[in-house]
Amino acid sequence: MQRLRRIRNVKNGPVTLKQIAEVTGGRLSGDDSVVVTDVSHDSRRAGSGSLFVAVRGDLFDAHKFLPQVIEQGALGVISELDHPVELQSGRGHAPAPFAWLQVDDVRRAMALAAAEVQHHPSRELQLAGITGTNGKTTTAYLIASIPEAAGEAVAMTGTVEYRLGAERRKADRTTPEATDMQRLLREAVDIGCKTAVMECSSQAMDFHRCDALEYAVAVFSNLTRDHLDYHKTMENYWYAKQRLFDGRLGSKPRVSVINADDSYGVELAEKMEREGARVVRYGVKSEADVTARNPKFSLDGMKFNLRTPAGEREFHSPLVGPPHIYNTLAAVASGLALGYELDVITRALEKCTGAPGRFERVEHDQDFAVVVDYAHSDDALLNVLRTAREVTKGKIITVFGCGGDRDRSKRAPMGEAAASLSDVVILTSDNPRTEDPEQILADAELGIKETGKPYRKIADRRDAIHQAVAEARSGDLVLIAGKGHEDYQIVGREVFHFDDKEVAREALAQVNN
Repeated sequence: MQRLRRIRNVKNGPVTLKQIAEVTGGRLSGDDSVVVTDVSHDSRRAGSGSLFVAVRGDLFDAHKFLPQVIEQGALGVISELDHPVELQSGRGHAPAPFAWLQVDDVRRAMALAAAEVQHHPSRELQLAGITGTNGKTTTAYLIASIPEAAGEAVAMTGTVEYRLGAERRKADRTTPEATDMQRLLREAVDIGCKTAVMECSSQAMDFHRCDALEYAVAVFSNLTRDHLDYHKTMENYWYAKQRLFDGRLGSKPRVSVINADDSYGVELAEKMEREGARVVRYGVKSEADVTARNPKFSLDGMKFNLRTPAGEREFHSPLVGPPHIYNTLAAVASGLALGYELDVITRALEKCTGAPGRFERVEHDQDFAVVVDYAHSDDALLNVLRTAREVTKGKIITVFGCGGDRDRSKRAPMGEAAASLSDVVILTSDNPRTEDPEQILADAELGIKETGKPYRKIADRRDAIHQAVAEARSGDLVLIAGKGHEDYQIVGREVFHFDDKEVAREALAQVNN
């Protein structure tokens, strides 16, 4: 496998409004020689030297913050609207130097402008992007562990956290807004990172958050039903995922790493090769470039024969279950494409414990297992239950719920998935948000009833976890699914502290007593 180690040096000179207007194709009203030092969609950050991006969404219109950003000294705005006749600030009308850049697509323009102002930091990095329904977070952690094993600082953005070398920041969203992403990558370059890893969600790509980024490697994990409340159809969902590969973000990745065991992956790989792109396939069932043979699983991890163009290894990992073979193979293929030696890659991955809340065991002294997992779709729930069944001698007791104000169409399938491979199902609340928790449970209950399996409904998640742990016996496994790493619960519009692992430990302490 040919390796990538191409990083371009970028000249970092001042960026003017004229340059921003040129790259965005916008119509500028104002002094085009003014220097722009930042682009922000957050009115709180839009101060001196900043261009404020006024996004109009379904729930709010950022134009209402224009008086605030003018007062703070912002030099102008990017908007889809014509320049208004008057802009009121605390000092009266908008100051004369205030510029207005009208564009056709404000989110697309935001990404282009932010990249220009930050001098395209992705061109100075080996950037790996990961998309797909399942496995993005764990794969990101695995890939990020490779440069770390080589003694390098690495940047990472994803569902759980953002990382800049040794610094950890709590994630606001899976894929940061374009202005934040470009700013983070510039920070990464400034602290000496050569590699960055990011999760690329389908909605983020639809919102142009990944535009104007140049990817060394793009990973496709799989595609199953999810987010249809937003995308409406699987065709739309699939079309959004392909943005990472087909050039609609601005350029195609130098290497596409694709799951050859997924039907959508097969289609994507063939399409990319027809277009002359470089594709690396990974898989277990297929004759892929990077593959695994003779896998064995236990609660202590997995082992298999790793086969790659760079050689074979007997591989051992602390990660548990078949889905993690795919995440590991994706990371191996990405690591090789990024230029790392196979010995460095395997040394990193054999130590990496993956992402928090992904089949994460809660340590205790009882002779049964308690596992927390983020699975919140029917396919993800089936995968984690297959893993649980693979390593469990006794019963599987599953606690799960469905999120409120989210895709209702997946609730019954989640109920069916939970019941199909569990011995005991306890249906409970996840993040009900503004929906009636009992209605959410009723929606999921329809799927459980299809199986004819016994189940119980306990709306209070704490009580549900306590009951599941209390009835576990030797050799059993308690699976607490849906929230994983999250340490909160959203009820109505209020956010309360709630950590499945903490509650499980409370329940285990009562068992010990």
